[in-house]
Amino acid sequence: MITSVPAVDDRLVERLRDAVHGEIVRPRDPGYDLARRVYNAMHDKRPALVVRAADAGDVVATVGLAREEGLPLAVRGGSHSVAGYGTCDDGVVLDLGGMRGIRVDPDARTARVEGGATWADVNHATHAFGLATTGGIVSTTGVGGLTTGGGMGHLSRRCGLACDNLESVDLVTADGSLLTCTPERNADLLWAVRGGGGNFGVVTSFSFRLHPVADILGGATFYPLDTEVLRRYRELVADSSENLGSVLVVGLGPPVPFLPAHWHGRPLCGVVTCFSGPGEEDDEIRARLAALGPILGQHVDRIPYPVVNTLFDELVPAGLFHYWKGSFTRGLPDGALETFAEYGATTPSVQSVTVVFPLDGACHRVAPQDTAFSFRDADYSVALSPTLATAEDCEAHKPWVRAFHRALEPHSLGGGYVNFMDGDDQDRVAANYRDNHARLTALKRRYDPGNLFRLNHNIAP
Repeated sequence: MITSVPAVDDRLVERLRDAVHGEIVRPRDPGYDLARRVYNAMHDKRPALVVRAADAGDVVATVGLAREEGLPLAVRGGSHSVAGYGTCDDGVVLDLGGMRGIRVDPDARTARVEGGATWADVNHATHAFGLATTGGIVSTTGVGGLTTGGGMGHLSRRCGLACDNLESVDLVTADGSLLTCTPERNADLLWAVRGGGGNFGVVTSFSFRLHPVADILGGATFYPLDTEVLRRYRELVADSSENLGSVLVVGLGPPVPFLPAHWHGRPLCGVVTCFSGPGEEDDEIRARLAALGPILGQHVDRIPYPVVNTLFDELVPAGLFHYWKGSFTRGLPDGALETFAEYGATTPSVQSVTVVFPLDGACHRVAPQDTAFSFRDADYSVALSPTLATAEDCEAHKPWVRAFHRALEPHSLGGGYVNFMDGDDQDRVAANYRDNHARLTALKRRYDPGNLFRLNHNIAP
């Protein structure tokens, strides 16, 4: 049902139009429905304005309008926010999607990335120089949301989280200031955006440290959904070098050509491999994968690193309906593995994949107080992600994921990863940041006392 949207005064819009280079889209404009659309179709919001920023000046002007007029402000990068924080009703959407420039310095091994870039953009630019940094596992994910939440991916064990590789940012704060934040300058804000989400401003550019990563041994191996396979996976991670990224997935067999058709849609588990070590060790990695259990299907080969970050893209395109929960674990207790097997058997759709990210190695070499992301004692991060084709089916399966999450709680550390939280998880924010929450609250009080940046997993001032 189409509902009316309270209009923003024409004079205000014209004033903003004079101040920005990018496009302004209003409800009466032909492109409005496309402009308001986000990745998670559960969030069908109707903003009063969508500002497609062209540069940092557009961001400053848009933040100023929202602050002065008391309008809700949603900041959108890649639009992958599961909780739908890249859109809002009756407010302003600041869409950074047009700001995707990237400049790589191969000698310094750094990349300057604009705030609307996706990980596909970053991987394409850096791979030309045989370099990479930790990104997500879906290439269309926005750099901004993933990094400011912490940022885990295939290279986490070797290179740390995305936020661990963040050397500086340019940040527009609630008062309209554009601040460069480095370890020497505005260091408190750099600390805060390394895991504190979008609570402190709009990042218009990021500077990342890069690592020598070119071709990798990568791809997926599928096994029966069996606790013995899961236990052997746990041993694989514990005994392997940090060069081995091995993300565990639990769900239903996807319709891929290397998995026999009779396994499509049936419960199974899999390991998505990203081995960035030397090629002469590939056979050993293949042997270790074979030792996990009977292989139902496998496609693992030497591929360019950017390819491994696209393996889930076709499975979870924009426009599906999502509802997620997340947790951290120390080790993978037997009880957690038994829970994966139990609930994995009743996974509601092929797109509803439970994903388990190893967080040891380089992630453990950062102290909890060194970044806003505090779960440095966690060994794994778990995403429970029912994803359905209709809103009705997604609503119907919310009890499934809630029960799954409750069953994991006795084996979890409490709190969870903010990028795996849905909108009804606001009561978990303090637990998500643990001992860092008080410091984050004090910084919020200093830089955003009016809580302009509240459409997020909010740290209230």
